[in-house]
Amino acid sequence: MRQCMKIFPLLALVVISLTGTATVKAATGLNPPVKLVWHYYKVTNTCDDAEAYIRYQVEKFYKNDTTIAPKLLRLLYSDCMVNGCDASVLLQGPNSERTAPQNRGLGGFLIIDKIKQVLESRCPGVVSCADILNLATRDAVHMAGAPSYPVFTGRRDGGALSADSVDLPSPSISVEESLAYFNSKGLDVLDMTTLLGAHSMGKTHCNHIVNRLYNFKNTGKPDPTMNTTLVSQLRYLCPPRTQKGQTDPLVYLNPDSGSSNRFSSSYYSRVLSHNAVLGVDQQLLYNEDSKEITQEFAAGFEDFRKSFALAMSRMGSINVLTGKAGEIRRDCRVTNANYGA
Repeated sequence: MRQCMKIFPLLALVVISLTGTATVKAATGLNPPVKLVWHYYKVTNTCDDAEAYIRYQVEKFYKNDTTIAPKLLRLLYSDCMVNGCDASVLLQGPNSERTAPQNRGLGGFLIIDKIKQVLESRCPGVVSCADILNLATRDAVHMAGAPSYPVFTGRRDGGALSADSVDLPSPSISVEESLAYFNSKGLDVLDMTTLLGAHSMGKTHCNHIVNRLYNFKNTGKPDPTMNTTLVSQLRYLCPPRTQKGQTDPLVYLNPDSGSSNRFSSSYYSRVLSHNAVLGVDQQLLYNEDSKEITQEFAAGFEDFRKSFALAMSRMGSINVLTGKAGEIRRDCRVTNANYGA
């Protein structure tokens, strides 16, 4: 144990906390979330091969488009972190949750709709959209290099939320504000630092970083914590926003992985060298715990993979609906009351 403590102390503390002797707040284990079940659809004999159907469809999509991994990761985050993992973000409507400014550019809806159609043809009215989203995300990120972590199932689908209900924070907040937000969802500093590592792949719009490039905190200068070479590179891709209706290009969150969309720990190495694209990512260096975790993940990819499995399971259990709560949608885009309308 001493050797484990020396190599990755924060992960060791997570293990020690199971004995009740640790004092830090951290995730304590990959325990089944309350009321969710391992292989729910097989255990209940309602759709034995549901997970295999989902995995097959994800594999088909992934072979043609690796961007589904970061797209599904963001889609799941946007669902679970607002009102819990109830698939409310999948609902369409003129003022629906998915139309909120914070959800601009969300993708992955097409694959979820396709999977739902397949499952409805085989097991009508059985598999929830919330479970499909969680399982499909796990399978997609596994193909991108993440661990194939356990997903407990038995979620049910929630009702519609308005765009105003979306409280996802700005990607420019401080580490204290970021941690407060994750804490409000029942997640801790290890979860936060791990889940932000999803930015190892995918893209973001220039409007999320122009303040860092040109006028950080109204100084008229770039963010001083940002590597000057990165500033120059991103300024070339993201010109100042001076006109209404100006285009808003996309840039890679992690230029090291770029179009490969591979899950890796290079994100943490970029944070340590002040090469993070988003301000919230660079802020990980300004909290003692998140900095130490960042250093450990940069040094050990397997440590990051193991923590990612735990953090995704914990996020996937936020405010889930089970039993008779909610419903099992026939179409992920509409509630059953509006199905066929």
